[in-house]
Amino acid sequence: MLPSFSRVAVLSNPTNPYGAIAVGEARRGATALNLQFDLIEASDARSLEAAFLTLDRIRPDAVLVVADPFLAGERVRIAHEMIKNKLPSIYSYHEHVRAGGLMTYTTNYYDVFRRQGLFIDKIFKGAKPGDLPVQQPTKFELVINLRTAKALGLEIPPALLALADEV
Repeated sequence: MLPSFSRVAVLSNPTNPYGAIAVGEARRGATALNLQFDLIEASDARSLEAAFLTLDRIRPDAVLVVADPFLAGERVRIAHEMIKNKLPSIYSYHEHVRAGGLMTYTTNYYDVFRRQGLFIDKIFKGAKPGDLPVQQPTKFELVINLRTAKALGLEIPPALLALADEV
């Protein structure tokens, strides 16, 4: 899909504590894959505009948009800018892809919420919350936006399409 992939940018909100964790993991992954890593930060409309200008200037091969309420609220604008600047991007929520983003591989949040309901039921029936085991997500979704792929001039490999939960 991206044969000469060598540079990744991560768009994150520096005011979100989760962002620091996600950026650290992305940086470790980039290092392990011998990719150049660029951190781009945005926490408001002005810094998001500056982030777009930086992305246009540095021209990464792909952009990872970290999960964040502010960035999620700007998903239509972010997707538009990524398409306009021909930047393949991956997101943390399927809503970003429905707004025009290229793809996401993320937790199936509906499954998480369903399992939370089962926990609540156990608590209402007398279980102590501290006695219940911590559960990690078990279902993940790959969602691909083919319109965006076409707009970016990308051909999604058939093997990847076959793995997708939603296209």
